[in-house]
Amino acid sequence: MDGFDPAKSFGPEVAQRYDSHSLRGDEAETVEFLARHAGDGSALEFAIGTGRIAIPLSERGIRVDGIELSPDMVAQLRKKPGGDNVDVTVGDMARVSAPRGDYGLVYLVFNTIYNILTQDDQVRCFENAARHLTEDGVFVVEAAVPSTWIRGDQFINVEQLTNDEVVLDANRYDPVTQILDENHVSLTKDGVRLFPISCRLIWPSEMDLMARIAGFRLVDRWGDWSAQPFTASSSRHISVYSRAVE
Repeated sequence: MDGFDPAKSFGPEVAQRYDSHSLRGDEAETVEFLARHAGDGSALEFAIGTGRIAIPLSERGIRVDGIELSPDMVAQLRKKPGGDNVDVTVGDMARVSAPRGDYGLVYLVFNTIYNILTQDDQVRCFENAARHLTEDGVFVVEAAVPSTWIRGDQFINVEQLTNDEVVLDANRYDPVTQILDENHVSLTKDGVRLFPISCRLIWPSEMDLMARIAGFRLVDRWGDWSAQPFTASSSRHISVYSRAVE
């Protein structure tokens, strides 16, 4: 997207309004699923954001650390009750290390793997997860299935329609690079606001190959956090990877 810097896409304005647009109603199921997979009782969240999942997971008695590229998102996390109990390293989740060592669980939710815009760096993210895991730990990834998301090379979704605001999602998809450029357009009586973002979409089969390169194998794949079966009609998948056994 011309003039767009992905590293700055979660700045102060987006961070302040993030929770009002990102809560989906399945947070309790997400936390329950992750708690069952935390193994030794420690977890590391890649792209921890405002702590939407990390804080309630830490309240379950699990030690949760995070990696987050945006200082503005971390600032919102710190404002929340329990936010001070989560240690966060600011940096690129494909490259930086958390300070505490190995974890029984590393997880990456809500399509955030797509925020990494090259295949090489997406593979590096898997490799970084492997570096942070205990020998019997697991890496959990939540992502939308691209075929249920994209509708041709260019399309518009109506995300919100109320008496006070209309939010449109304008999209352009390049099937060669697998890059989806989006601009969330908010229309209110006070004017127009733009919230651009770019993603590199990955099909489950490509994700599994990335996992193999990083030394993982697929253990489970579910259609949602309540462990419904993953089928051809699933709009997203919850994939659980462990270290491959020779």
